[in-house]
Amino acid sequence: MRDFLKNVLATLTGLALFGVLSAGGMVMLLVAIALSGRDSGPTVEDQSVLTLDLDRGIADAPVAVNPGRVFQEALSGRTTLQPVSLRTTVEAIEAAATDKKIVGLLLEGNLPATTGYATLREVRQALDTFRDSGKPIYAYNVNWSERDYYLASVATDLAMNPAGVLEMNGLRSEMTFFAGALERFGVGVQVLQVGRYKSAVEPFTRQNNSPEARQQTEALLRDLWTEVITTASQHRDLSPTQIQAIADSGGLLMAAEAKTTGLIDRVAYPDEVLADLKKLTDRKEDDKTFRSVGLGTYAEAVAAEKKRGDRIALVYLNGDIVGGTGSTGQIGSDRFVKLLRDLRLDKDIKAVVLRINSPGGGAVASDLIAREVTLMRKEKPVIASMGNIAASGGYYIAAQGSKVFASPNTVTGSIGVFGLVPNFQTLANRNGVTWDIIKTGRYADIETTSRPRTEAEMALLQRMAEQAYGTFLDTVASARPLSREQVNQVGQGRVWSGIAAKEVGLVDELGGLQAALKEAAAEAKLETWSVEEYPKRLSFGEQFLSDLQSRLPEDSRSRTLLGDRLDALQSDLEIFELLDDPANLYMRLLFNLRIE
Repeated sequence: MRDFLKNVLATLTGLALFGVLSAGGMVMLLVAIALSGRDSGPTVEDQSVLTLDLDRGIADAPVAVNPGRVFQEALSGRTTLQPVSLRTTVEAIEAAATDKKIVGLLLEGNLPATTGYATLREVRQALDTFRDSGKPIYAYNVNWSERDYYLASVATDLAMNPAGVLEMNGLRSEMTFFAGALERFGVGVQVLQVGRYKSAVEPFTRQNNSPEARQQTEALLRDLWTEVITTASQHRDLSPTQIQAIADSGGLLMAAEAKTTGLIDRVAYPDEVLADLKKLTDRKEDDKTFRSVGLGTYAEAVAAEKKRGDRIALVYLNGDIVGGTGSTGQIGSDRFVKLLRDLRLDKDIKAVVLRINSPGGGAVASDLIAREVTLMRKEKPVIASMGNIAASGGYYIAAQGSKVFASPNTVTGSIGVFGLVPNFQTLANRNGVTWDIIKTGRYADIETTSRPRTEAEMALLQRMAEQAYGTFLDTVASARPLSREQVNQVGQGRVWSGIAAKEVGLVDELGGLQAALKEAAAEAKLETWSVEEYPKRLSFGEQFLSDLQSRLPEDSRSRTLLGDRLDALQSDLEIFELLDDPANLYMRLLFNLRIE
């Protein structure tokens, strides 16, 4: 009830502002908001520790400020942490490595499961650079998961609370299957599939993984896990084999056990770590805390020092690929085709980097965007940088780049096509609903959901799927140093890790976003350059006006085990809303691949 009242209060406040303020008053408000941010910017004190709060999460693309949530939080007194972007995080850590005002770095908190390992690898590399500068890195928390430890293991002082638990028992992928539920409710599903590893349809047709799906997922997890334990062992007095043995012997270690095995340096209470940080920052024992600066604040402080020159466009393609403009968190083909065309025709943009985080989506939408990338590549360098996932339609687009970068733990490939053909005949008939169709052609009602498709209809649709797969092969083969047959051999819907994708020729280089930007500058022969991010984010004032005309967002569900499970189920079911391809054919990854 309390959360409901908070939402009502926030909404009424927004509506009151919208209704009471005159046009002139609104302008003055926005001017005041704009001017309030025009100060000299944040400053950094001498002998400060840069703090990285992992609870915030690290988003691959910048996250826009939501004015509605700002007002809501101001009224409720409840703050929702906004993720920091990958590029901001990496550049801030690298700047701090050479900044004389920064004397150390602190890692604390627990990463959300939405932060992928490819993103974390780039942060980990920046932390390695910081450590190599000779400055200490402190990492402290009650509990560490594998995801947290992947970063925390870089610390020169890695400590845990005496009551804490370190989880190092391996990665898992857990799929949800709906076939039994669909059958129970009377929903029929017929599938189109090209590629024996194209298992995206399996949640609708099976109750467990097929042998092919299990094989590719096991290979993928093995590659990702090997990279995790290899990286984690670099600054520990342990080998990857020893960490694997710890995982196989249980992998859930109390703080004292984690110290004994060498996974952490010490067991400590918060006040003990605080005392060390006070000493590092030349604070007195009776001072409340140590001298510090948050990563977001520090990034703002050093932003003005970024180099200027020729412009490189950094385009974020995040989410499912859909037709039309798409919504937030989707790659709408109309919107991105226009954006890419504008960048292609902009003579001031010397190179483009496509940062792709997408499991794929509609075949037609993917092809429209890929075509624009092909046209752009003829006029200026286009580098594809694959994040946590760039598979199926995501890879289809990435392959058109003049060079393709991936992290070793990127999930990519999935070159294949599938289609879903649902019908509600049984469900409707059970409830007294029937249909009577009159038509002038044999296939006039092929798109109906009132009955299953006939064998002839399914054969026709399957031929279309096979043609789409052939186009997929031809498009990749024309852009990559691979023949059509070679693409088919590594295709078949199979998913690859980034390191395996490089071995089979789907990827040119292993590297992250920073490496891709440097490559773009090199190919464009740029000596000094700056990065402009796209799509452009609305200013606070623009977003504020937009939000006043729509409802305020609901409070985010707290991160509990039940909440996470409900979020995952809702995410799986929402995929039905994304199936908008006009040909009902999709280039998409596994239903929803989650690695925990």
